[in-house]
Parts: sequence; C-alpha cells; structure tokens
Amino acid sequence: MGKIIAFSNQKGGVGKTTTCVNVSAYLAKKGYKCLLVDLDPQGNATSGLGFAKSEVKNSVYNVMIDEMPIEDAVVKTCVDGFDILPSSIDLAGAEVELVYVKDREHVLKRVLEKARPSYDFIAIDCPPSLGLLTINALAAADTVIIPIQSEYYALEGLSQLMNTIKLVVKHLNEKLKIEGVVLTMNDNRAIISRQISAEIKKFFGKRVFETAIPRNIRLAEAPSHGVPIMLHDTRCSGAKAYLALTEEFLSRQPSKRN
Repeated sequence: MGKIIAFSNQKGGVGKTTTCVNVSAYLAKKGYKCLLVDLDPQGNATSGLGFAKSEVKNSVYNVMIDEMPIEDAVVKTCVDGFDILPSSIDLAGAEVELVYVKDREHVLKRVLEKARPSYDFIAIDCPPSLGLLTINALAAADTVIIPIQSEYYALEGLSQLMNTIKLVVKHLNEKLKIEGVVLTMNDNRAIISRQISAEIKKFFGKRVFETAIPRNIRLAEAPSHGVPIMLHDTRCSGAKAYLALTEEFLSRQPSKRN
C-alpha cells in the first residue's frame, strides 16, 4: 500500500512544488512507483513537468468534483514510474463547489485510497493556503513534509500551519504525522539564513532534514523546460541536494527498501 505525503506550507514561494516534484522524480528513478497529485490551482507542478494547463483534458478537479475514476485522469511523466494527476484552471473553483459536498473534507481521501495499491508513494502538492483543498490533502495523507525557506519571513504563519495540522489530527485524521521539515533556498554564507535555520531546528528538532536545498539557478530553470532537475542538470548543486534529500527521506522509512 502506498504512502501518501502532503507537501504543505501556506506561504508561497518557499520551494514547495520544486521539492514535491524533484523528490518524487528521484524516488521513481530509484525504482519506486510514484504519483504526484497537483492540488494547487496554479498548476505549477503540472506545467513544470511539461503539461500545458490549458490543454489538460482530465484533472484532479474531474476526479474530485465529477467523480471520474482516477485512472482516467492520471498521465505518465517524462520519468519512468512517475505519474501525475494534473491540475487545471477548473480547480480554482473547486473549494466553493466542495462546500456543498457531503463529508467534503474527505473527498480526496476517498479518491486516493483507490490508488494506494498501485503506488509506493503518492505526493500531494498542496496550494499555498489553508483552505478546503489543503484540508483535503492533510485528511488524506499519512505524513506531511513542510518546506521552509531559510529567510526571515519564513517563520511567519508557521504557528498557523501547525495549528491547522493539530486540528486535522484531532478532527479528521488522527494518524497524520509530520514527516519532516526541509530547509529550502538555503545560503549558509548569510548570517540571517544561519539564524533562521537554527530557529527552525530549535522548533522542530530532529524532524528537520539534515539535507538543506541551496539557492540554485539550475533548479529555477528546470520547470521552464518541463522536466525535473535530474533531467536538466544532474551535476548541479540543486540536483545533488534533492538526491541526498530523497535518500535521507528513504532512510526514515521503516518498510521501504533504499
């Protein structure tokens, strides 16, 4: 049965989608069957893997709102063993439509439970908000990975995210755990970056991954080419960091081979 991981942070621009896409790609390269669910109406994971949002015929919207079978919407990416349930422009209105759906917080969970047997890992790229779509992701997930930018404003809103996770555990998904925290856009040369990193490690302790993701222009370029970093520049610092992060993630999995 596949493990479901939500990549979540309500603050935008923290490397959430980049982390979700590249960890998933490296997991697939290591032989795991992976599905990425693009739950963000902006659809950056979808376009970053080479799919034009305007040309997506079937998406996570159709699966959640129209009750389309998930296998009819899932498409293969450029990496063997790595599939995506794409986003589309229709997803922007999904939160309003979900309000009228029975047991609306568990719509995604019902969908993904059917897909679990087909995958080793299912990664959910959450929207940069704490609305109903993110609640659906947290209610469906086994664990959550929190990418945090190593900059001053990164700590703002963190307590709100943690409170949301606590409420989800209490009312919707008592098994949800924090998988870990990833420091992104890291620059150890900057004093403020080191200070923020120290504060985050003080707050989260051992749940912070040892591997930090550096600022790297090649990482920023890869989505424009529609590929994960390992197919854009496997030798750059960003690629090496995401490979190391994936290996560290796997080392934390009790029942997965590394």
